[in-house]
This record gives sequence, structure tokens and C-alpha cells, in this order.
Amino acid sequence: MIYVVSKGNDGRQCIAQQCTRASARTAPARIVKATRRWIGTPYHDQASLRGVGCDCLGLLRGVWRDVVGPEPMPVPPYSRDWGEVGPVEVLAEAARAAMAELNVPDARTGDVVLFRMRAGAIAKHVGILSGGGRFIHAYERTGVIEEHLTPAWQRRIAFAFRFPVR
Repeated sequence: MIYVVSKGNDGRQCIAQQCTRASARTAPARIVKATRRWIGTPYHDQASLRGVGCDCLGLLRGVWRDVVGPEPMPVPPYSRDWGEVGPVEVLAEAARAAMAELNVPDARTGDVVLFRMRAGAIAKHVGILSGGGRFIHAYERTGVIEEHLTPAWQRRIAFAFRFPVR
């Protein structure tokens, strides 16, 4: 068994069994369909229950359960602070343990993107590309929405990942 040890910027550690990475794709249409079923779910910090509440990570966790299966690791409590700084990209490290990392320009429909919301901060926001220059994410004031990947959003993309094959 291979284990992933991740230490966050606040000193907490997460230890979980690592899932197998895959370079091939789970069908993008299946991912987008599963993600769109979450649209309208209210925002609720650290939750992941379709129709009841989720945050951006909770959306990704729910879509993962729908298209891949059980979550690959437990999610420790995390801060909502988009301005969090530190030497460790906690969210990106966890994504690397479960998904294939891509060069950002290679991200396509169905891929996961992580956003750095403030210069110098770590990436703390997650979205799923839905095609046609759009993406789906959970936002505090709106819940889960699909919107255009505007230049303002595009310039904040720090990492991109691909779901493993199921």
C-alpha cells in the first residue's frame, strides 16, 4: 500500500491511501453531466451533499463520487481564507495524489482547475470545465453555478487535473 502524507500550512497532517493515477480520461460528457446535476445546490462551507449544500471542494468531492467512486482520502478541516499564504499548495498536493496533473493550457472539458484567488496566496478554489468557455463551481453568494471562464477567471488558474478512468 502507498500512503500520501500531506502537511498543510497550518501544521495539520492528512494521511491517506493513494489511489492510482491515470492519464486516460473518464468520459468528459459524463463528468459534465454529473457536475451539472449540482447546479442550484446552495453554498455551505465544507459540505458535499447535492441539493442541500456544498462549497467548491464539496462539489468536486460529490462529482468524484458520482463518476469515479468512493473518495480517495479523508478531507481534513480547511480554512475559507482565499488569501492564505504558505509554502505548501495543500489542495494541489491532494489533487496530485488522486488525479493526473496537466499543463494548464492542455485542460479541456471535464477537467478540474484550481484557482489562485490572490497574488502570493495558495490555490484555494476549484472548478470543473464544462465546455464552450464555461466552468461550474460553488461560490459563496451563489451556490453552484455555471458561468463563463472570463479573462479574470482564466488568469487565476494555477493548476489543472484530469479525473482518473473508471
